Amino acid sequence: MKIGVPKEIYAGETRVALVPTSISKLKEKGHEVIVQTGAGADSVIKDEQYEKAGASIVGSATDVFERADVIFKVQPPDVNPETGSHEVEMIQKDGIYIGYMAPFKDPDNVSKLAKRGVTTFAMEFIPRTTLAQSMDSLSSMATLAGYKAVMMAADNLKRIFPMMTTAAGSIAPATVVVLGAGVAGLQAIATAKRLGAKVEAFDPRAEVKEQIESVGGKFIPMEIVEEVQTAGGYAKEQSEDFLRREQEAIAGRLSRADVVITTAQIFGKAAPVLITEEMVKMMPQGAIIVDLAAEGGGNCELTVADEVVTRHDVSIYGETNLPAKLPTNASQMYSKNITTLFLHLYSDPEGTLNFEDEITNGACVAANGEIRNELIKGLVK
Repeated sequence: MKIGVPKEIYAGETRVALVPTSISKLKEKGHEVIVQTGAGADSVIKDEQYEKAGASIVGSATDVFERADVIFKVQPPDVNPETGSHEVEMIQKDGIYIGYMAPFKDPDNVSKLAKRGVTTFAMEFIPRTTLAQSMDSLSSMATLAGYKAVMMAADNLKRIFPMMTTAAGSIAPATVVVLGAGVAGLQAIATAKRLGAKVEAFDPRAEVKEQIESVGGKFIPMEIVEEVQTAGGYAKEQSEDFLRREQEAIAGRLSRADVVITTAQIFGKAAPVLITEEMVKMMPQGAIIVDLAAEGGGNCELTVADEVVTRHDVSIYGETNLPAKLPTNASQMYSKNITTLFLHLYSDPEGTLNFEDEITNGACVAANGEIRNELIKGLVK
């Protein structure tokens, strides 16, 4: 197959879907790779590096879409400013698309792809199983987001993270509170600990206590009376009473928190509000909240997506795409994920998909002119 990699067009997106080191694996299986000139520039990858790896460089997005059987992307299809056409219309009829789809934000994109006959795989829907770990880009990007959130907080906080004993006296360590101990949360805990902060972490799942402690955090306990996780490994939406008790458990730690990193998200739903405005008022002057759930509305009541707002002397960062601030590593990891997925999906030399396979069935949201995913079907108008 001919795999096309267009330059990303989403504002602020610096990642590229495929890096040169992944090309050899695709070529070994007989696939060709076509890359738009400049596609890797924001990830510090030159066209010459792609050519050396065996890819063909073409001058425009139109060239990529016209020649490719398969499109690899990071961000969902959108209107291409170069052509004025929507990328869905540029993909070959009966072609293949693999990338993020943001289906809960724009389900009509999936519908348009289905009508065009495009077999569509959404990176968000890869099952969170052991077998699919090497394809799980959500976890890859969450790792980077957790790290970058702490580094951003450390860079903007008006004090240092570690304890210091100097001739001018002793300085106490900063206190960092992390809400959520998934992939992003655990990375945030580990990073803050390495920087010398005192780290506490909250998660309603009692079983993650050991994981939190293993990376240097102190577990904030809470009495659990509800199931908080789906069979697929995603967080479940909780009752109002449960959220209230979560807020109470968190509130007791905020009066001494210099930094709070929030990571709690519910797949396909609004993020739970774990920090109310009244709770923000409890925090020390100059404290920082980095809200990694901003795209889903935020874990803090005062969060504004893609903005930094200051309320009650607390700065709240509503970050929606932190991995794009680390494009070299983010592109490297995403490229490994998407390449591994593609080679798994199309392991059959005839290109026949096996929908009995859990990964293929889960990731494929449209095929044969129809939307396959039941969640997305319910969202399409």
